Amino acid sequence: MAIATINPATGETLKTFEPLSEHDLNQRLALAAAEFETYRTTDFKQRAAWMQSAAALLDAEQEEVARLVTTEMGKPLAASRSEAAKCARAMRYYADHAEEFLADEPADAPAVGARRAYARYQPLGPVLAVMPWNFPLWQVIRFAAPALMAGNVGLLKHASNVPQTALYLDELFARAGFPRGCFQTLLIGSGQVEAVLRDRRVVAATLTGSEPAGRSVASIAGSEVKKTVLELGGSDAYIVMPSADLDDAVTTGVTARVQNNGQSCIAAKRFIVHSDVYQDFAVRFVALMEALRVGDPMDESTDVGPLATRQGRDDVEKMVADAAGRGARVLCGGACPDRPGWFYEPTVITDITPEMRIFKEEVFGPVASLYRVGDIDEALALANVTDFGLGSNAWTTDETEQERFANELEAGSVFVNGMVTSYPQLPFGGVKHSGYGRELSAHGIREFCNLKTVWVG
Repeated sequence: MAIATINPATGETLKTFEPLSEHDLNQRLALAAAEFETYRTTDFKQRAAWMQSAAALLDAEQEEVARLVTTEMGKPLAASRSEAAKCARAMRYYADHAEEFLADEPADAPAVGARRAYARYQPLGPVLAVMPWNFPLWQVIRFAAPALMAGNVGLLKHASNVPQTALYLDELFARAGFPRGCFQTLLIGSGQVEAVLRDRRVVAATLTGSEPAGRSVASIAGSEVKKTVLELGGSDAYIVMPSADLDDAVTTGVTARVQNNGQSCIAAKRFIVHSDVYQDFAVRFVALMEALRVGDPMDESTDVGPLATRQGRDDVEKMVADAAGRGARVLCGGACPDRPGWFYEPTVITDITPEMRIFKEEVFGPVASLYRVGDIDEALALANVTDFGLGSNAWTTDETEQERFANELEAGSVFVNGMVTSYPQLPFGGVKHSGYGRELSAHGIREFCNLKTVWVG
């Protein structure tokens, strides 16, 4: 894919960029390695001041950067504003809490024959972040804020369709006062990633993206014995039981499916509804999906904008066509609107069987799969049948059912009576083919630290 800004609402190429030359790339890697040696010695107070400054800049420039994000990847403008605001909050969160999260952890010194014994968290060095286009600010900041506060330096390989957002982030940290080598955007193609990963100056990597991309990065990094954190795809279950508040479950379900134009790893994708409330849920859910306004993402009244790429739109179209061709029923949507750009109608599909691609694969667009089950055991079995395990939703007021869902859903997150969301205060990540490691919270900042044992006799 060329490194370019292509407006997904029109298909128009607005700006193109040349990848970094080998010489320029080497210079950036050298700067990162050199800067780490001094940046690691700064204290938390200094890092926090720079991070607070970056958050203030992002808040002040929210409208400008929101329009940039919407132009490059197509999410509604209000969603882009919310993403920018969420990033600023996360930056302040880590500025306020990093020192506490990385404080020395005392051990039982007498038990190990020492006068003092403790564990200390220390930064690893330059970390490569391979990031996707769907949340082009948030995915980067949830890595960069904890990494920089821990004393690491960051190298960003962003998706090739959001280059201007990537360059904005490059400048944001520098303008906030961070030394120039602390955070750098690498405008490179996917074919150059392996060389960066294998470079001795790069000590670890994190990737948010597709399962094939994750496998590639993990394989390369593993052969170099370098730490990785992977957040890959998801096919989140959204289970509705008879005791649920159906009004809330329906309205939240629509939001959970079409957030970010349906292009979110933690979007609810498989709606698993108990037979006692299935018909009522289905009627209401379809009505609200049909009522969504599809249109120009810069228009404040738009609910669902275009998909970010032509290929993404075509993939969704083919998956729905495969299901319909094998007997699934399309309750609403199921087509591309007759207009320029990469739009797809909000869609609800049911009567899904295991032979259909949509049963096993992640649908990255505004398409909801609807299933009917007879009891909690059937709901859990269907929820867990997927290879993915990122997030999950369960709607029930029955405490026994709530506990079963918390214990038995195979996912990195279980949200009961609410929509799966990532928060700075909570660990985020998946199991199975959704990846490994955790971002956010205290757990996230510690992923790229050396937990060093110190024994003093």
